[in-house]
Amino acid sequence: MTTTQVLIAGAGPTGLTLACELARDGVPFRLVEAAPGPRPGSRGKGVQPRTLEVFDDLGVVDRVLAHGRTAMPIRSAAPDGRVTLGGTETLGDRPDIPYPASLITPEWRVEEALRLRLAELGGAVEFGTALDGFDQSHEGVSAVLVADGVAETVTASWLVGCDGGHSTVRGRAGIAFEGETREEVRMIVADVDAGGLDRDAWHLWRHEEGFVSLCPLPSTGAFQFQASIAPGQDPGLALANLRAILERRSGRADIRLHEPEWASLWRANVRLADRYREGRVFLAGDAAHIHSPAGGQGMNTGIQDAHNLGWKLAAVAKGASPALLDSYEAERRPVAEGVLALSDARLAEALERKGIPLRRDAATTQLGIGYRGSALARDDRDDTASLRAGDRAPDASGLTTVDGERRLFDLTRGGGFTLLDFGGGPATFPPGLRTFRVVGRPDGPGEIADTGGHLAAAYGASGTTLVLIRPDGCVAVISDAGDGPAVSDYLNDLCPIAGS
Repeated sequence: MTTTQVLIAGAGPTGLTLACELARDGVPFRLVEAAPGPRPGSRGKGVQPRTLEVFDDLGVVDRVLAHGRTAMPIRSAAPDGRVTLGGTETLGDRPDIPYPASLITPEWRVEEALRLRLAELGGAVEFGTALDGFDQSHEGVSAVLVADGVAETVTASWLVGCDGGHSTVRGRAGIAFEGETREEVRMIVADVDAGGLDRDAWHLWRHEEGFVSLCPLPSTGAFQFQASIAPGQDPGLALANLRAILERRSGRADIRLHEPEWASLWRANVRLADRYREGRVFLAGDAAHIHSPAGGQGMNTGIQDAHNLGWKLAAVAKGASPALLDSYEAERRPVAEGVLALSDARLAEALERKGIPLRRDAATTQLGIGYRGSALARDDRDDTASLRAGDRAPDASGLTTVDGERRLFDLTRGGGFTLLDFGGGPATFPPGLRTFRVVGRPDGPGEIADTGGHLAAAYGASGTTLVLIRPDGCVAVISDAGDGPAVSDYLNDLCPIAGS
């Protein structure tokens, strides 16, 4: 029998993100995956700006960006031949948003980047290792893992199911997965090489029987093929059927599809776990919520589940109050409810238009996701303030340190709490807390000058404001009154190890 702190079942983007969080915090874990190796296929391919910020914090964003393309144009051809161009919208050059557009990259590239980062942090995926069952008590979880036909018993303080829509963890924990499966709403998804088609845009053709699209997958030679399949239409994944659908709906016989590298028939499943926790067992990602890919939210929501849960597990493992873990479901399940509603609306639009919505707007960036009203959000501002505790902590450019110019995210990167002191408050904070005092001219470490005024503007700060930022990039405490004890009390109440 072996022991660990956290057992993670499922090594997709959610499980990998959680493992990276724990590895960098020095928390023992095991990450097991039933599949014999990395999964093929593009699957999800849209990475939203908020997720890019998570990857920045984890130190993996450069790898992800290197294999993707931002603001990819979508070229949509209507049945009458008229062509519309969309999808190039960005949030513009803003000091508070470092990544102003979504990124297209195949999901396997995201997983590859996270596995490389995990290896740098000393962790690894145990492929070919299935979770066969588990029992739990007040003290921990006892799980049976099977690899190469050999069973092993592992005890852990917590088990996290990141094992997808057919989650073994969710089923064994007895957590209901409420919602519906719409068998009449189906789509073929495949990765194919396509000769005779340029790669400068996502190509979409609308037809009376449905849509078909070919999206170039950056850093590969393949396209993602998508085609809606109505009742009575052939859902076969053979190359001949893909070619027939493309030629019929696009009206083009010059595009040469090759044998798919990976193919799947997607059905509309819209489901949400009744709860995200059963004792010492947690759910994250598709194990907790599944929905349509419309709007590009699924992979991103799972990654952000892990970003939220990871620092809390690490904190409790190091001595923080176990009550901290109660905030995971309270904060993340309402987010999933909102994502399901957004995805449903985008799916309805796609079905009505027989095509993919061309716009990418603020609703899909996930930059507006926050936790106002959470037990972990405290401030002395009123409802008219644009930034409140629980909101995403904005970035700011043009900060001067003794080491040169920096963005705020350069200073907060790497986990842990960060305190911004705009007024030289009393030095009564927990020892080791990462603190930056805003001054006119920096003379030493821990001092920054808000040269461009972007930091004060982003945080609505006065000369007395204190801002505490959580490890997952959300505002924990804002005090315009400069209430240092409020910050110390917060950390002592919920996260006494914040500075370790």
